[in-house]
This record gives sequence, structure tokens and C-alpha cells, in this order.
Amino acid sequence: MSQHFKSTFSQRSRRSQISLWIAALLTATVGVINLLSAATPGLSARVEWLQQIFPFEVRAGAHIFAAMTGFLLLALATNLLRRKRVAWLLMVGLLLVSITSHLIKGLDWEEGLLSGLLLIQLLLMRDTFTARSDRPSIAQGVRVLIGAALFTLAYGTIGFLLMDRHYSVQFDLPGAIAQTLAMFFTLDNAGLEATTRFGQFFAYSIYVIGAGTLMTALVMLFRPVLMKTVATSAEREHARAIVQAYGHTSLANFTLLSDKQYYFSPSGESVIAYVPKGRGAIALGDPIGPIADRRQTIQGFQRFCKRNDWYPSFYQTLPDDLPLYRELGFKAVQIGQEAIVDLKSFTLEGKAGKNLRTAMNKFTKAGYKVTFHQPPIADELLEKLQGISDEWLRMMQGSEKQFSVGWFDKEYLQGCEIATVINREGEVTAFANLVPEYQKNDATIDLMRRRQDAEHGTMDFLFISLFQRCKAQGYDGFNLGLSALSGIGKAPKSPRLQQALRYLYKHLNRFYNFQGLHTYKDKFRPRWEPRYLVYPSLAALPEVIVALIRADSGDRLLDYFRPGA
Repeated sequence: MSQHFKSTFSQRSRRSQISLWIAALLTATVGVINLLSAATPGLSARVEWLQQIFPFEVRAGAHIFAAMTGFLLLALATNLLRRKRVAWLLMVGLLLVSITSHLIKGLDWEEGLLSGLLLIQLLLMRDTFTARSDRPSIAQGVRVLIGAALFTLAYGTIGFLLMDRHYSVQFDLPGAIAQTLAMFFTLDNAGLEATTRFGQFFAYSIYVIGAGTLMTALVMLFRPVLMKTVATSAEREHARAIVQAYGHTSLANFTLLSDKQYYFSPSGESVIAYVPKGRGAIALGDPIGPIADRRQTIQGFQRFCKRNDWYPSFYQTLPDDLPLYRELGFKAVQIGQEAIVDLKSFTLEGKAGKNLRTAMNKFTKAGYKVTFHQPPIADELLEKLQGISDEWLRMMQGSEKQFSVGWFDKEYLQGCEIATVINREGEVTAFANLVPEYQKNDATIDLMRRRQDAEHGTMDFLFISLFQRCKAQGYDGFNLGLSALSGIGKAPKSPRLQQALRYLYKHLNRFYNFQGLHTYKDKFRPRWEPRYLVYPSLAALPEVIVALIRADSGDRLLDYFRPGA
């Protein structure tokens, strides 16, 4: 019975996908036909009959509406494949405009019929379109801007090619392209002379179409600034209550930062903090909530992402729930190890602690000290730390990261405990902030920044001071964060994907110094715990990785790939 159900579901899914492809192709076809139809005058007999009902200005305006709907239909075609609800709603409205425009401009019932057939198909498929729109991005705007330029060029070129009796010259293809470009870049339109009223209208319409498509592109470009999608205050408070009750990892506090959105389980007792980018919905860590609610939470997130045409994935998961993820159809790959110092056994005594003890003695004798500041942090101190942070970013030739770490934000840092290194002159030379793990008795560090001319060994002095303080406060461990790509693919029978990541680890190390960061953390003798990326399928992995890079970099992709960033 179960196999029969799966087979039936698979067949329905295939039929739905075929219907989506047909709708998308038909949409693109209607868009192209609208372009061709708008760029040519109607049939003489039909136009003469329409002249008795509509003045020239109305019929000319219908040409422009047909062209604009063609542009928008072409722009929306791919969104139908991803089942976007807003795209469906816009399509229904645009097709009504398209049908009306064709009938008014030239009684072109053939083009109107094709638009009508597409409209009927979309209405019959209305329950298929459930996905939310993607978050606005600059990349979307750039794509539409390029499309707008190409569409306007095509509109003008086709019109000049097909209208041999409306101008004083007959255009070939190069001439039609040149004339279209001349409309925007010459004062006299390259001497263009129209011999009919429609020819004169068409020349002016190129400006209207160009301006209309350009305005559409500019709106898309500015949408990321004007339409930021954020979680509501109620959602943030609900998430905060769950995290405080059940959070137990180094990532727990970062799930509450402003770049996150939230999925709540059907019971409302668990939360997944995620960032949607393109087709990926990247969750930070495992779901947070009662263990008994874990399966329903992951399954609910899968359904939620499917409705929105997203690939669900989980970044930096613990090994504990890997069997459950795999049972639910996910795959997993180790992406690194987290370094956790055991504070109960940490000591500067004996041979093992000699180097650390030497560093502490050196700075203590030189008059250095570490000062701890409790929240709320004073604005005066934050101003000093801002200068250090900016200098550190310039030194690292990078910019702020997001998603799995915090960034220098005064409102965020005001609520953190901050440790500062003070030199003999009383100046702050380095700082770090601590964040809670809530239900786990470990301390976690976030920002770690210093001045460029800070004394060598300053960060060692800071870390050791933090270890000693947290140990005195009764903490069990101190989390130094993820060491990316470490500990993976070493075994001869490691999965091929892990072996590929191991290859990257070796060959990218000279640019990003992964090994150096690992070695630095290793001198504090931590235990190393594996962390994983959980993803839905190998085919979805490229989309997931791009989404993760975008989430981590805040969409500053060039900064992300800059060595040292």
C-alpha cells in the first residue's frame, strides 16, 4: 500500500512538473508574440473598423500595453516553474491586459486567444502556485536591467525591419539595430523620417517602452533596500523564549540576530532559524526545542520549504541527529570541527602549560591587563572598540560576515559581556565578546579583534585570561568556534565529497590559512567535535552552497572570496 501511494504521488508530481513547464513555455511564447505584435501595425481591414470605435491615441496606447505585458511575461516565465504565488497573480492580471490590448490595437483575436488559453490553464493550476517570492536582491535587479535593454533593442529592431512603408528608408538588420540605438544616443534620431502616422508613433513608442522597462528594472534594483523581509517582533520574542529554554550550542545566540527568519514547529515548541537566499533556505544549526518534537519540526520545515520552492539545509549541525536527517531523506557532509577547551582540566602548570604560562607572565610583567565589562556597555567604550574593529577589518582585507557569527553592531554588543586588553599606557589594544549557550555550561566567543600594532601574543593573553575567568565562574568548557574543513576526508574510505573537500582544504590553505587557524586553536589543547552540513540531495548542493555563501557574506560575494577576508 505504501509503495502504491509513493508511486501515485510520484506520478502526480511528474504531471504537475510537466504542466508547469508547459505553462512557462507558453508564457514565454505569449511574451514574444506580444513583442512582435506590438511592433507591427494591425491588418488594414480590422484597423478601419476599429477607427470607428477608438481614436488613434487609444489604439496606439494598446500597442504600448501589449509590448509592456510581453516584457513582463518574459520576466515572469521562470518564476512559474518555481510555483511563485505572486508571479501567478501578476500573470493573471497581465494576461487580462494582454487580451484587451490585442483586441483594441488591431482586433488581433488570434493573439488574444493564445493569451486566453494560457489564462485558463493558469486558473486551472491555481492550487499549484504556493511558493513565496524570493527576498529581493541586487542580482535580480541586474538581470531585469539587462533584460530591459535587450527587450527594448529587440522591440525597435523588429519594428524597423517589418515596417518598410512607414519610413523614408527600408532597413536591413544592421540598419534596424543601428537606428534603434540611435534613438537613444543621437539628438536627431540619425535623421529618421516617418511617412505615416503609425511610423511616427512607433518611433516615439521606443522611448516609452525603454523608459517603462528601465523603471521596472530600477524598482527591482532598489527593492533590496526598500523591501527588507524581516521576522516580526512577535516571532522574535517567541524564538527568544524557545532558545533560552532549549538552546545548548555555540550557535544558539546567533539564531536571534536580525538576519534570521523563523519556522516554528506545528506544536509551536520548536524553532528553526534560517536565512532564505535564492533557492536555498539555510538553517543555522539543528532545530531548537524538545527532542520529542525534533522529527515533526524537520518534516514541517521540509514541507514549508517545498511550498516555497526552497531547498532546506542545516549548517553546522551536531552529529546527534544525523540518523534522523538521513531517515528523512537528507544527506550530510562534515564541514569542519569545533574546538572546545575543557576548563575543568585547563591549567598553566607543568610542562604542558609552559608556553601559555610564559605568555601570561610576559604580558603581566609588562603592565598589561584584561578588563571585563558587563552589559549594558557604555557608548564611550563602543566607540573605541569600533575603531579597533575597523582597523582589524582593513588589516584582514575583508568585511563583516554574518549568519553563523555576529558582526560589529552597537545594539548587539551592548548586550554582551566584553573583555578588553589594556596596555601599560591604558589603551585598549584588543577585545572579544562572550555570548551564552543557555542550557549548556560552556562559554562561547564571538568577535575577536585587535589593533594592527598590538604586541605579538596579545590574543594569547586575552584567551588565557578568558579561560581563567570562566573556569573560576564554574563553566565546564570554552568554545573557540569552527575550524573550517579540518578533520575531514582523512580516512582512506571517506566519502568522495569529503575527499573533495579535503583536496580543497589542502589547495586553498595558502590563500585562507585554514591550517594556521587550526594550529592556533590546537595549542590550547581543545577537544575537537565534528560539525556537518545537512542538505537534501547532491543535485541541490550547488544551490545550497551558493545560498550559504550569500548568507555568510551578506551578499557581498567578492568580499567573501578575497584572500584573508
